[in-house]
Amino acid sequence: MNSLEQKKEAFGRLLIIMDELRAQCPWDMKQTMESLRHLTIEEVYELGDAILDGNQQEIKMEIGDLLLHMVFYAKIGSEKGSFDIADSLNGICEKLISRHPHIYSDTIVKDEEEVKSNWEKLKLKEGKTSVLQGVPKSLPAMVKAQRIQDKARGVGFDWEHAHQVWDKVNEELEEFKIEADADSSKMEDEFGDVLFALINYARFKNINPEDALEKTNRKFIKRFQFLETESAKEGKKLGEMTLDEMDVYWNKAKTLE
Repeated sequence: MNSLEQKKEAFGRLLIIMDELRAQCPWDMKQTMESLRHLTIEEVYELGDAILDGNQQEIKMEIGDLLLHMVFYAKIGSEKGSFDIADSLNGICEKLISRHPHIYSDTIVKDEEEVKSNWEKLKLKEGKTSVLQGVPKSLPAMVKAQRIQDKARGVGFDWEHAHQVWDKVNEELEEFKIEADADSSKMEDEFGDVLFALINYARFKNINPEDALEKTNRKFIKRFQFLETESAKEGKKLGEMTLDEMDVYWNKAKTLE
C-alpha cells in the first residue's frame, strides 16, 4: 500500500491535472456545477454497481471518477471566489472531530447506537432545526425512507423490538387489502405505508432494502434472459408460449443457480 506521502502526492497530482484541464480543454472549460450534477449522480450509481458486483478493480476506478468530480466542483468554487478544495477538506475534518467527542474529547459511549444518537443530537446543536433536515429531497424513495427511519432512531423515536415492527407490517397489509378490495383512491397511500413498514422491518434485521431489491432485480433479469435464450434455441417465441411453458425454463434457471 502507498505511504501517506505517496497519497498526498497522488492527490496533488490530480489537483494539478484539474487546473490544466480547466485552463486548456474545451470540454472541461465549459462545465458548470449544474452541468456536472447529473454526471456525478451517474458515477455514484456506477460505484454502487461495482460494490454490488464485488469488483474491487471497478470500485477503485469509480472512486477515482468520483474524486475527480469533487475536485472539479471545488475548482469551480475557487473560480467563483466561494471556496476551494482545502476549505472543503478542512470543513469535513472539523465536522468529524466535532461529532466524535468520544474520540477527540472526554465523552464515553458504549456502542454504535449511542454514537449514532450523539451524532444526531450534535447536529441539532449545530443549528439544524430538524433531525430530518439533512435527508436529500432528490433521494430515491426507498433510500429516503431508510435514511428517515435511521435519523428518527438516532433521537429515540423507534420501536423497541423487531416483532413490533412486523406487527405493523401486517397491520398495514390488512389496511391495504381493505382499500384494494374497495377499489379506493386511498390504495396508493396504503401501499406506500406497507413499503415504509417493510423497509423499517428490514432495518431491524440489518438488511439494506435497496441492496436486497437490486439483487432480486438482477436475479430476475438473469432468469428471464435464460428463458428468452433457451426457448429461442427450441424455436419458441415468448409471446406464443403459455405461462406453464415459460415456467419450465424459469424453474430450470433456478436450478442452475
